[in-house]
This record gives sequence, C-alpha cells and structure tokens, in this order.
Amino acid sequence: MDDGRVRAILLTLILFVAPLAGCLSWREAEENQPEPTHWLPPVEERSGKIYQTDDVFSWVSKNGSFDIGEPLSVYVPVPEIDASDGGAGVTGGAEVHLGLWLPVIEGCDWDSAEIAVECQVPVIAEIGPYYDDGDVDALTPADRLGRFLIENFVPHGYGVAQVSVFGTGESNHCMDLMGHDEQAGIKAAVDWLGSQGWSNGRVGAIGKSYDGSTPWNAAASGSEYLATIVPMSGLIGVHDLMWRNGSMEARGAIMHNGVYGSFGLDGDSGDIENACEGYVEGYYAGPAAYMTGDNLGWTGSDYWEERHFLTGALDVYNGSIYIIHGMQDWNVDPHMAFPAHQMSIDAGFDVKGLYGQWAHDYPDRESGHSSLSSGRGAEAYPYTLRWDWADDLLEWFDFYLRDIGPQPRLIAEIQDNMGGWRVESTYPPEDIDWLMMGLDECEVLSGGATITSTSQTTIECPMFENDTRIIGMPTFHVEAQISIVGTSGHLFVEMVRASDGMHLGHAVMDLRFHAGGKDGQVLTPGSTVIAKMEFFGMDVVVPAGDGIQLLVSQTGEDYIPSPVSTQAVTISLDGNSVIGLSTVDRTCEDLFLPPMHEMYPQCAMDDNSEESE
Repeated sequence: MDDGRVRAILLTLILFVAPLAGCLSWREAEENQPEPTHWLPPVEERSGKIYQTDDVFSWVSKNGSFDIGEPLSVYVPVPEIDASDGGAGVTGGAEVHLGLWLPVIEGCDWDSAEIAVECQVPVIAEIGPYYDDGDVDALTPADRLGRFLIENFVPHGYGVAQVSVFGTGESNHCMDLMGHDEQAGIKAAVDWLGSQGWSNGRVGAIGKSYDGSTPWNAAASGSEYLATIVPMSGLIGVHDLMWRNGSMEARGAIMHNGVYGSFGLDGDSGDIENACEGYVEGYYAGPAAYMTGDNLGWTGSDYWEERHFLTGALDVYNGSIYIIHGMQDWNVDPHMAFPAHQMSIDAGFDVKGLYGQWAHDYPDRESGHSSLSSGRGAEAYPYTLRWDWADDLLEWFDFYLRDIGPQPRLIAEIQDNMGGWRVESTYPPEDIDWLMMGLDECEVLSGGATITSTSQTTIECPMFENDTRIIGMPTFHVEAQISIVGTSGHLFVEMVRASDGMHLGHAVMDLRFHAGGKDGQVLTPGSTVIAKMEFFGMDVVVPAGDGIQLLVSQTGEDYIPSPVSTQAVTISLDGNSVIGLSTVDRTCEDLFLPPMHEMYPQCAMDDNSEESE
C-alpha cells in the first residue's frame, strides 16, 4: 500500500473517530454531571440565606413573574343543602361566597371557552368565618394570611381564594360550626375551584385556628380536587378542642355557644336562613358536654361525632398533609397535632410537620413571638421566627399542586423550649427512652395526699445527672381515690423546672375518664382508680444538676371541673403512682440554625462542642 493511500485511510479514520469520541465524551460527562442544585437548600443548610424582614410576614426568596389580577367575587351554589337542613334549604339557593385572585399571564384569557394547559393554575384556598365578620371582607387581602398568600404565591402562578363558610361573610344558610352543612359548603367551593377551565384541577387548603380546622373538614368531605392541606393550629374536632380527658376549658361552653350567637341569630334579615336543624342542638350540646365531659353519644346525639373530622379525613382523603402548630399554643393545644401526625403517616399519607415554640400564631410573626412569657416560649425567642417559611410553602405547593421540583422532605421540624431546632423523621420520634419514676422515689415538698379545690401538692423528683430532653407526651399514672360523697374527681398536674419553677408542661383529667378515651363512667363513691394522665405535647431540655417538680391541684390552665367532679381526691404518694418521662438523646450536633439568626447560646463553641449550622 503506497504512502498516499495510507495517509488517506488514516485521515478518514481520524475524521470518523474524532466526532464519535466527542459524542462518547459528552455522554460520559452528562452521566457524571451532578444533579442540579435545588433552589431551596435543606433546612440544615439555610443559615446563611437572607430574607426580607420588613413586613408583618415572611417573603419567598425568589420573585414570581406574574402580576396579580383584580379580585373576582364568586357565589358557588350548594345544591346538597335541602329542606331537611332548614335555613337556605327551605328558602332556596344555598351558596357560599369567595373572593378569587388569579395571576395575569400573557396570552391567557380566563373567560375563554377553551383554556390551554399552560394557562391552567392551581388554587390555594383559605376557608373560614371571618370575612366581613372580622378584619376584612372576602375581596380584601387580610394581613392575617390572605395578603401573605396573594403577594407571595399569585406571582408564581397560583390562584388564591378567600372562602366564607355558611352563615358568615356573604355566604347564606346558617353557621353550622364545622358540621356536615359547613362541610358541604366547603366541598362545593373546593369542587368549583378545581373544576374551572382555568384550573389545573388541584386545590390546597390552608389556614390557622378556625381557618386551620377547615382544611381537615375539607379533607373529610372527599373532594377529588383537594390535593394538599396545611392545617395550622387547627382542630381535628370541636369537642377535641374544648374537652381533654373529660375536662373542660373554662371557655368551652361559653365559646362554643358564643360562636353561634355572634354568627347566627343576631337580629338581622338573614336570621330566617340561620334557623337550621343543628342550630338549636348546638346551643344545648355545649353545656351538656360540660356536665358530662363526654360527647353525648349515649343520648343518641351525633352532634359532637359529626364535628370530629380527623377520622373521616384519614378514611376518604387522597392528598398530602403539612401540619403546623405552636408548642405553646393555649388556644388550640398541641394535642391537635399529636398523635395526628403519626396517625396520618400510619394511614399512608405524605406528612410534614413544623412545630415551634410559639403560641396561637404563624411561624413568622415577630409581634406575637416577642411577647411570649417565660416558660411559654420566651426562652426560645428569637429562634422561633422562621423567615424561610414562605419558601417552605412554595416548595410544598410547587410539588403537590404543580409537580414541580423534588419532593419535599417528609420530616418533622421541632423546636425545643431553649430555641434549638432539629429534624426528626416523625414526631414524637421513634427512639424514645422511657424514664419511669415511682412517687416513692420523689419527695413531697408541700401539701399532702388529699387534693382539694384550694390546695396544691408539690412533688420533687431526683435531679438529673445529665442534660435531659423530655419530648412528646409524658405520662403520669396516678392512683387516685374519689370522695365518699362523690362520683368523680378532677386532677390538674403542672410540670415545672425544679431550680426556678419554669413551666414545662401540664396534664388534666376528669377521673370518670381515668382509662383514657372519650367514654367516661360514673364511679362508685370512694372508689380508687389509676388515672392514666398524659401530658400535652412538649419538647423541653432540663440541664444536668436540675430536675422536675409536679404541682398537683384540682384545676389550672383554665381547665375547670364539672360540677360532679369538685370533691376532694386523695392520691397515692408511693410506687403505685408513676411518672413516665419520654426522653431522647440529642445534642447541639443534632440542631440546625434557621436563617437570620446568630448561633444558639447553649451551643457556643467550646472544647466540648462544635458549631451546629
């Protein structure tokens, strides 16, 4: 073969192999390329992020590209309400009212008969009784949450709706206080929002307090369009709010009936539509439950059962759940979040939790957080403020309402009473170590075995050798004897830090409910029971060399005995009464630092600790 042909063959091979090699190199580079960085880092890596803090709420860290359209006023018919429901079922035309904000998207006409897929948007709905009857009407953004939702999320391609429940705002029919009529109205609103031509068919429900209860009620409605709920300090049931182990909060019957009075028969032209079948029942259900402590099921009444929606939600709902609750919330105690968090996981749902040491508030409201008192969240401030909360919600909504981005981590972010935030796979965590102490190991500092309406017994248990983290729901199984002239009794137990009396947690029980659950029993005079008390959710750190005291009385935290439970109770101060502390081993290395905060003082650098960011 002559040199010319060899050169020609070599040149041909070079020309052929070179692009092939380039192709192979490109493929290899692509395969070895790291995953693109998500716009929102994990909570453990956000300490350096800077957020806008000059408003009453938090802001997302990236701007949306759409303008906010003018609000639309919409009346949604609820044909499920018929004559048997009274009110508008009799007069005709039951309907709920909502205000709706949609993004302004170039090339998208919301009034068009056919709307392109790229124009369709999901909707975030806040549903409650406060429009027109609170700070603003349904067509005005509310500072409590509406403006936060509209200004943060509409520019990112979301619709936002403010929905008035029956009997409030411009919705007709009657105030049904979370009953089945209200649920029908909520379902109608969610169905309408999810079925419009401009909708992508997915609706999220979010809110706090009453507005944080309607997401659970919406989930129990079975709407096919409800894709995620974000209940904040919300109720899993109305009776669950006002009664705990048969014990009623002082506000129970008063608040319950007051809600009806303020939104119902108030002397205006709408009173005829408020005359619903459940309205009169509601007026006696509150006082009757106060007298008995139970849900009146034995009377044949389904009033309270109808207003417990957690079980129904877990049975029929087909979406995700993001629970947000303040560990120092007195208005809606954290037993609304625990064990609901784990129950939701066990039922197969995607669940996330955010549990900070704030009261009945949002995670980002400085005015509320800064006013907390010692033992009630003050020690955790300012670390209670989560300026990244709007980002967290955007990530959550993007995934569950738009299929955008990676799935959010299904975790519980929990804060202890000293301010430290950490991540748990669930809450309470699974690696709990129970520390059990009989009262014979403790010392009675004051008072005695007999607890009356005017007495208090103080019990101090042994000091801890190491820092001790008490979490979840500790127990106090106390042997208690009721009076020989009574058929019940009442106990309230506060746990405080031994060194300074700082509040750590509390438990309450009407002794008719000593076995737990919602079904009480009439006790024989003078009988003895083991009262299986359980503390409300708590996450506290007791330093080494310190300990706990139990303050045992008949009442506290505004829980009051039923008239049949006011007699003296005698408790056993020996090994028959046992305090159970649910503890976990966590250190500063397990904590993360949220954005816009200095290092935790308790985790400052020294010879024995490392910076936790």
